[in-house]
Parts: sequence; C-alpha cells; structure tokens
Amino acid sequence: MAGKENRRITDLGTLKALAHPLRADLYRLLCLERVATASRLAEHVDEAVSLVSYHLRKLAEHGLIEAAEPRSGDGRERWWQPASDGVSIRHEDFRGEPEKAAAHLAAARLFHDQRAALYRRHLDESPTWSPEWNTASGDSESWLRLTAPELTRLREELNALIRKYDEQGRAAEANGDTEGRESVALHVYGFPFRV
Repeated sequence: MAGKENRRITDLGTLKALAHPLRADLYRLLCLERVATASRLAEHVDEAVSLVSYHLRKLAEHGLIEAAEPRSGDGRERWWQPASDGVSIRHEDFRGEPEKAAAHLAAARLFHDQRAALYRRHLDESPTWSPEWNTASGDSESWLRLTAPELTRLREELNALIRKYDEQGRAAEANGDTEGRESVALHVYGFPFRV
C-alpha cells in the first residue's frame, strides 16, 4: 500500500459512499491503522462486526479500500487496507449539476463536523494527556490576504510538509521506534471569506 498516491474522487457514487458517517470514520481509522480487520475496527467505533463488515464492503466496492494480506489468526477474517494514501475531493469536480453540488456540500459538512467533534473530544480529554503532549498540541488562526493561486501554493506546501512528517513517523515506527508515538490529527482549513 505504501507509496500509492491520493485518490481524487470525482464521481457521485464514490463521494456518497464515503460521505456516510460510519464509513467516513472507518476509512479514517483504516488510514491510521494501515491494515485491520472488521473486528478490530468494530471495537473502535463500538458497532457490530457485521455492520462494520457491510460498510467496509461498500467502501471496497468504490475502490476506497482493498483486501490486504492476512496478518495473523486463522485466516477466516478478512484484512483490509486503504487503496491509496488518502483521498482528495475538490469543489470543481462537483459543481456542474445540482445533485453533485448538493452531495459535495453535504459531504464537506459531514467531514467538518466529524473533525470538530474529534477536536472537542481532545479538549475534553486534555487533562489525561501529559504536559509534553498538551504543550505540543494547539490550534491557531491566521488572517491572510492572498490570491487564489497563492492559497493553492500554500495548501500544496503544507500538504508536502505533512506528508514528510507522516513518512518519517511511519518509517521510524516500522523500524521499531514506537516509544512516545501517538495518533495525531492535524486539521488545516484555508478559505476565502468576506468581512
């Protein structure tokens, strides 16, 4: 799986498949775990294994995830992995028709709500993290005056930097350096607004 590019979602069926609350959660978890079974993912989302299996098959039908080589056990349980390093969903791919535009808007709102809920959970749980993690965590807000091409370049540079740190962390973990490593969410939004 490593080294596969982000998949650009351009069709309505795939967007709708991913824009289901449980499927979006499962996809994120699988990207984090890299390889997992429905049983393992079901523990994280507190749902029945059969329901999780159904939604994983739906994600696979749209090429978002794929079967992985079994890792352990008796071989009866299916292992899954992301089919790419991630996905990108761009406004321009869904703006032509009202149904596509509405689906894109609904998906974007769902993903934002899920990200916000994850950050609220972090805030609620911050007393349980070490001082080192609380110091490392943070949020910021910047007010910039940019052109659309400048914002595009900024987004691309930020994504490249994020990929660099992700690759370094995964490589270190693959070499057994797991001490002090935690799952980290980084949400970056860049958008124009009118005052």
